[in-house]
Amino acid sequence: MEIREALGEALRRMRNLHGLTQEDFGLVSSRTYVSALERGIKAPTLQKIDDLAGRIGVHPLSLIVTAYLMQDPEIGIDGLISRMREEVIEP
Repeated sequence: MEIREALGEALRRMRNLHGLTQEDFGLVSSRTYVSALERGIKAPTLQKIDDLAGRIGVHPLSLIVTAYLMQDPEIGIDGLISRMREEVIEP
């Protein structure tokens, strides 16, 4: 699964989990754009991920991390966080 497809699936799952429809994103995006994202046809910008996550009520990293976990479920959340601890540069 490509990351674009995984991000689309993560968006769809989080949207459904929070009881939102594609139409509920009208203030940040059109329904057709959200649909294209969820089907993995389009790849969002970082700003769009921030907007979408804000509409859902989650941190943008939650969408991104969920996508990467879907792409590689064997790493697990603990493995991914461990890797990020090693790689992230704190200000």
